[in-house]
Formats: sequence, C-alpha cells, structure tokens
Amino acid sequence: MSDKHVSPVRSMTGQGHANAVGDLGSVQVEIRTVNSRGFKCVPRLSDILLPHENQVEALVRNRVHRGTVHLSVTFKRPAAEDVPSINSSAMDTYLSAIQQLRERNPSLDAQVDLALLFTLPGVLNTVAIDRSDHEPRWAFVQGVILEAIDHLDTMRTIEGQRMSESLEVDCGQIGQNLEVIRNTSPRSVEVYRQRLQGKIERTLEEHGVQVGPTDLLREVQIYADRVDIHEEIVRLGSHLKMFSSVLRGEDQSSQPTGRKLDFILQEMFRETNTIGSKASDAEISAHVVEIKCAIERMRELVQNLE
Repeated sequence: MSDKHVSPVRSMTGQGHANAVGDLGSVQVEIRTVNSRGFKCVPRLSDILLPHENQVEALVRNRVHRGTVHLSVTFKRPAAEDVPSINSSAMDTYLSAIQQLRERNPSLDAQVDLALLFTLPGVLNTVAIDRSDHEPRWAFVQGVILEAIDHLDTMRTIEGQRMSESLEVDCGQIGQNLEVIRNTSPRSVEVYRQRLQGKIERTLEEHGVQVGPTDLLREVQIYADRVDIHEEIVRLGSHLKMFSSVLRGEDQSSQPTGRKLDFILQEMFRETNTIGSKASDAEISAHVVEIKCAIERMRELVQNLE
C-alpha cells in the first residue's frame, strides 16, 4: 500500500487494526498512538519478525511523525510448515533406562511400544521450517502494517478535522478582538490627552500658572510613544494569518504541524502580553483578556496535534 494524502492536521491519538492470511502465513497488526513531544516507536513483534525490527520502525516513522506508537505485529506460519522431528538423544535415554530396568529385573519381558514411546516428553519436537529468503515474508507483513496505519490515519484525520474547526473558531474570535483593539488604540491616546489637559488646567487654575500648548503636546507625545501598540498589533495579525495558513495545509514545511502551530501560539501570546502591558485603556485590556483565553484554548488542542 502506498502513502496516501491526508488532511494537514491530524490528532496524535488513534488506533488501527489489520490482518491478512496468505501462503506465507497469517499476520495480525494492532497500532495505537498517544501524545508525546517527539516520536517514539514501541514495537512488539513475533520472534520470527525480530530481524525486521529496524524496517518496522522505519516504516512507522515514515507515516507517523510525532507521538508514541505502540505497535503489535503477530505472525503465524502455515500449519504445513510445522513438522515434527525425533529427538534421538531423548529416545536413546528412554531406551537405555528400559534396558537397565530389564537387567535389574530379568523377569520383566515387556515389549517396547514405539507409539507410546513417541508420546513421552521430549521425544518429538515441533521444528518450524525457516525460509532462507525473508523478502517475500517482509513484503507480506509490510502491506498489513501499512493497512493498519491507513486505518489509524483515518481516525486521526477525523479527530484532527474536529480540532481544526474549533481552532478556526478561536482564530476568528482573536481576529475580531484584535480589530477592536486596532480601532480603539488611537482613541485611547486622545482620551489621555483630554484627561491630561483637564488635570493640568485645573491645577494651573488653582495656582494661577499658565503652561503653553507646546509643553502639553510634548507630554502627550511621550505618552503616545510609550503606549504605541501598532507594531504589536501588526505582528499579532501576521502570526494569526500564519496560524490559519498552517492549519489549512497551505504551508509546505516538513515540520510536524502541531509543533509549528505551538510555536506560533507562543509568539501570539507574547505579542498579546505586550499589548496588555503597554495599553492603559480598560476596553483594550478587556479584549486582551479575551484573546489570551482563546490562545489558551488553542494551546490545549494544539498539544494533541501531530
């Protein structure tokens, strides 16, 4: 089976099963994935498949890029390949013991029943025929493993799509709050100017002192520079667009989607924090809180994405 196209966003958790019966034997595969920061494969293979352990891990790594993978592969040979063999050493031991018994008891004249002798422990061994050519067996097992991974990906893609829809909703809410902050920011400077001017005029009136408009403008400008959040708003908007781009699969990076989305969220949270600390406007602060809540919800989901 070949690797098929899947949704750019997949959950890290899921499970898949597959089995097949052929001329070489029967194979049963069970694969289960759980959350993990990196990739780890924990295979449990039948003894006959142990020489293929590195191939199994490479196969899984090519399809699963993040998370801990628990993989169980059971292989059974065809019954016709299990043929009995006579353990000559065990047979000789039993016959020697019978001969010694006769020598100690000459009156014994029992005949040796070979059919019963074969039923004694260790006389017959079941020895599996080993094929010198392992490639046909690996090709057979590989196909079943890939089928199980396909089923795993189907489950992870469905769950990832649900997460993606929730993340898109939060992106929209962040965008709406950011737009309000963008429109409110210039007004906050003007509100401060009016408030500062009113305080100065009352203070000067009390003391009978006058101050030129230039000094007042200089103070307002200093404040405007200190609370200017234009750059942070632009960067947060840029990060938000990048997040949506990665979420929709428009980004062609080979890096796991979940890891990249997590990094973008860290940058978004940093810019939001700066906006909240620089802006001393109550309305802006309220929208900053809403953005932070949305980012936290998104972060919890992203931690579960591959």
